[in-house]
Amino acid sequence: MRPFSLLLSFFISGFLLSCGGNYTPKPRAYFRIEFPEKKYQTYQAACPYRFDYPTYAKIHPADDKNAKPCWMNLDFGEFNARLYLSYYPIGGRKQLDELMEDARSLAFKHSVKATAIDEAIINYPERKLYGIYYTIEGNTASSVQFYLTDSTKNYIRGALYFNETPQIDSIRPVLDFIKKDIDVMIKSFSWKK
Repeated sequence: MRPFSLLLSFFISGFLLSCGGNYTPKPRAYFRIEFPEKKYQTYQAACPYRFDYPTYAKIHPADDKNAKPCWMNLDFGEFNARLYLSYYPIGGRKQLDELMEDARSLAFKHSVKATAIDEAIINYPERKLYGIYYTIEGNTASSVQFYLTDSTKNYIRGALYFNETPQIDSIRPVLDFIKKDIDVMIKSFSWKK
């Protein structure tokens, strides 16, 4: 029994000695994000539009089975985000009204989880570029949506999604970073003649 009581006293004394000091809980932390340098390149393929987009993003045709010509995705791979772009040629005022109403409806579908939805008018008459930019605040699936049109022949809609559970506190720095890229895209956007 002696080896057992010696072993038991060793464990008890080790336990008692290890239970000292003050414990301070650590605050929650997020990964440090290294943002790349802002550099842009121009997208101008067979589609009837062109725009500048960041060099750290990859652009490719939409992989949806229902995708139409000139639908594309702009992937921000290192940030786990994607900007979906859907282009429609306009056949008349009625179709344009329907597309604009669809854009509004899709943006406001997030109102269940949104704390606010702001609308900003996009108006560049010298480039025949008009639209609305929706900023959706809160833990929503999409934080930015917009549409652009020349109001006669062309319409394009964009929606930014993160491939994450929406936690605005954790994605805020990345969202702010990508919003600047979307602003550059819209400011450089033009329709081809």
